[in-house]
Amino acid sequence: MTTHSNFYDETTDVETDLLQGDDSGDSLTGHDSELNPDLSTEGLELEERQALRRVVGMSTELTDISEVEYRKLLLERVLLVGVWTEGSAEDAENSLAELKLLAETAGSEVLDGVIQRRKKPDPATFIGSGKVSDLRNLVASLGADTVIADGELAPAQLRNLEDKLKVKVVDRTALILDIFAQHAKSKEGKAQVELAQLQYMKQRLRGWGGNLSRQAGGRVGAAGGGIGGRGPGETKIETDRRRINTKIAKLRRELKSMKGTRSTLRQERRRNSIPSVAIAGYTNAGKSSLLNRITGAGVLVENALFATLDPTTRRTTTSDGRVYTFTDTVGFVRHLPHDIVEAFRSTLEEVADADLLLHVVDGSHADPLAQIQAVREVLHEIGADDVPEIIVINKADVADPIALAPILHRESRALVVSAHTGEGIDKLRALIEASLPQPDVSVDLLLPYERGDLVSRIHSEGSVEQLDHTADGTRVTARVHPNLAGDLTPYEVTKTA
Repeated sequence: MTTHSNFYDETTDVETDLLQGDDSGDSLTGHDSELNPDLSTEGLELEERQALRRVVGMSTELTDISEVEYRKLLLERVLLVGVWTEGSAEDAENSLAELKLLAETAGSEVLDGVIQRRKKPDPATFIGSGKVSDLRNLVASLGADTVIADGELAPAQLRNLEDKLKVKVVDRTALILDIFAQHAKSKEGKAQVELAQLQYMKQRLRGWGGNLSRQAGGRVGAAGGGIGGRGPGETKIETDRRRINTKIAKLRRELKSMKGTRSTLRQERRRNSIPSVAIAGYTNAGKSSLLNRITGAGVLVENALFATLDPTTRRTTTSDGRVYTFTDTVGFVRHLPHDIVEAFRSTLEEVADADLLLHVVDGSHADPLAQIQAVREVLHEIGADDVPEIIVINKADVADPIALAPILHRESRALVVSAHTGEGIDKLRALIEASLPQPDVSVDLLLPYERGDLVSRIHSEGSVEQLDHTADGTRVTARVHPNLAGDLTPYEVTKTA
């Protein structure tokens, strides 16, 4: 992996130019151990406004020769650029490190990454006009063919950067949408991703030259002018936008019908009073591994971001025989695009309608508290912040116990587990069973032996407190839901005074 000194002990001509800065007052900066991480962006000192300095560790490390040759042939060579506006230097670098993982998941070779410190992103070029030329020199020296911005670029910012850098520019939102498009497998998942992509694309249509001209009617002249063509026609961009709107409307109709199917399944579970547990959390935190460990679901497990997008629901039972469901949902990430949240809303409703939420956190991550905050922001957006929550800190086998202490201190309902080794899984099962909603109707029954079906239903849908086999039948004391209590009324034991 290529490494660079923070202060460029060995500088090329291009790097020397970058270190000299410019008169724009902007700066791109990497990690600096002497920089106070709590320093705000107000009142920057002169020595803090240095030119581009790279973030160490941004280069993709390739070891296998076949992988190297494959990447040389197929993969884009990208340069990452971020703007640090708030928080500490560590927060800014963690965000760029996450962008690196996203870029590699999308199939790119990351050449380098730089961060600029600004009070706010430049409205025209994101990083400021003074640094665009520096970034263009860096792109040329590295041989990059794509620049990825750690943020959502406005259409004007995207257009200006591409015009000045002369390479393709994408933002964090487009990168996440691309990963979703690669990993969607079901019909519903593909439709949701396509809807999000079209909503994103509609605001960023571009045209050059003739693509912007008016379409005119008539047959006279090369441009089709003449009689019938004197009024303003529809531009090519307007035509494209109209087609996109038509496609969006069609996808929404399809998703609405799919949502009806999902709602029917949820209503069936509610009718049978089956409690539901939803698994949510940061991408690659181990949600699918946890589902497999508890239920044996056999869901795809891969050390990659957004490896699984399609929700998976599996039934399992408590230690006393009660049936409940587990649902694995799409992973979250900081700054998750709003279009994704909207497109996947029907899927995410599984979380909002759940009786219990398992919030899975990657215990080995550099900043797990930031992961928790990012996930809770999305949960609030979909109306799931009132669902009872258990914090499940996964990957205990590789996590640093000292780093986990702040989470355990702050969160009253938190457990440390390892879906890989099974550590803490039994405690988690016990906590889940204790947290599930309990049936609220007490019954005292004497069931004939030929009604074994009702005994089975009491075990699966209710909570058995006492069970005895007598000469007259099965004597059961239990708590059940109202719909089952109605079926059991003929067998209730009459209490004598």
